Amino acid sequence: MAARDRYSRKLECARCRNEGFAEVSEADDKRLKDPDFKVDFLPAGFTSERPSRDPAKHMIRCRCGHVFAFKQKSHYAPGGDPRR
Repeated sequence: MAARDRYSRKLECARCRNEGFAEVSEADDKRLKDPDFKVDFLPAGFTSERPSRDPAKHMIRCRCGHVFAFKQKSHYAPGGDPRR
């Protein structure tokens, strides 16, 4: 079984300023075409609108109704930067 990279990412709604840290994971093997991206935990007030195995296409919905991409310019939790 392959290992997974796990990291935290701060989510912040541009409309209502609701914020929290999401816990996510990806396949550890960088040679794979599909990163097998999964959201393991979302903070209160956020849900997955359009789940995707690609973090650039995964959309998040805030409790206020604002929808935004998971992969956007935002802050990471300390030590939570994703692989490059």
